[in-house]
Amino acid sequence: MVLGAQLYTLREYAKTPETLADTLARVAEIGYPSVQVSGTCAYEAEWLDEQLKKNGLVCAATHFSPEKIRETPEETAAFHNRFGCKNIGIGSMPGGLNGDDDYNRFVREFKPAAQRIAALGSRFLYHNHYHEFVRSADGKLYIEKMAADFSPTELGFILDTYWVQYAGGDPARWIRKLSGRVKCVHLKDMAYENGQRRAPVGSGNMNFEAIIAACADAGSEFLLVEQDECYGENPFACLKKSYLYLKSLGLD
Repeated sequence: MVLGAQLYTLREYAKTPETLADTLARVAEIGYPSVQVSGTCAYEAEWLDEQLKKNGLVCAATHFSPEKIRETPEETAAFHNRFGCKNIGIGSMPGGLNGDDDYNRFVREFKPAAQRIAALGSRFLYHNHYHEFVRSADGKLYIEKMAADFSPTELGFILDTYWVQYAGGDPARWIRKLSGRVKCVHLKDMAYENGQRRAPVGSGNMNFEAIIAACADAGSEFLLVEQDECYGENPFACLKKSYLYLKSLGLD
């Protein structure tokens, strides 16, 4: 399994091509061999490919425009291929997930694109929050419905371990339950300090040894560190803390 940095953590340092280029260099300097490109400025595929290669990085996945995925899946897959990325993700359900109507619209609108992306040799991945662990009208969790309504080749998950735990789930159990469909997993810790807080991996209360063991069992390829709120601490320092902890567990 390959460690990576989710660039959404560093979004304030990736608002222009110049700052994004510098951010990629700093991530590589910490030691991360891969990144997820999310929350950054717009970029040309060839430019990103050049910057990745320059810094010895690979792109594990993106969070990409849902509209482009839905409307132009062929162009979307070709765009990603130009910087060597097969995992095409979205960060949440477009328009929100507030009930069965939203869910059914998502299936109707994105299943054809997901099928086309799969046929082209790429993967469509969905990143969860807590909404997917709400029960639908038929009593099933929405994440269970997604796994049933899309085949494993049509839809995988960027499973966010923090949000699974936030929703009351066991991240290791869900990783195993979605085995084969969790090629990318988001790691961020949950701590309590005058309220619930996101924290560098290894500095909170989540059981990451069990989570990482489950990732190995489930065939995960990329373990991506994300900390979308650093509470005034430098996000590069937070990513380094996470990296050093995960490296201490034998990952790199």
